[in-house]
Amino acid sequence: MRLEEATTIAEKVKETLSPYCEKIEIVGSIRRGKPVVHDIDMVLVEKPGVWLVLSSVIASIGRITLNGNKVKSLWYGDKKSGIAIDIYYATPATWATLLLIRTGSKENNIRLASLAKRQGWHLKANGEGLFNEKGERIAGETEESIYQALDIPYQEPQERG
Repeated sequence: MRLEEATTIAEKVKETLSPYCEKIEIVGSIRRGKPVVHDIDMVLVEKPGVWLVLSSVIASIGRITLNGNKVKSLWYGDKKSGIAIDIYYATPATWATLLLIRTGSKENNIRLASLAKRQGWHLKANGEGLFNEKGERIAGETEESIYQALDIPYQEPQERG
């Protein structure tokens, strides 16, 4: 699907879910500005006490194909012209790291994780952050904090491959 079409769908879904979220962002290839989009990725922090309502609203958007407590995958539209949407649930503590990881690219994530590993650290894909060899969280409050801790220049989403 073309970026413009996927962005329009993603913005509609974001607008529908926003009243139930403290934060919500479109991530993945849309955030990176890729001309062709294969699926839509979103990260959200739900407002307290809205889990059931939010789940119902998500189910009303499209057919849920996988239902978990961290990710909801659904199909938006018909089989020919539709698109998959993956919604990742974050907490305030996991928000920034999930933005980074779910924005990608896969190659960028591997690069960041490899840089961390070379120092004996671990970048947790579940969004918990960047941890040193003692198991202490040393970055993850912002995307920039992870780049800074790894001692590399911050990359805007469009520069991440």
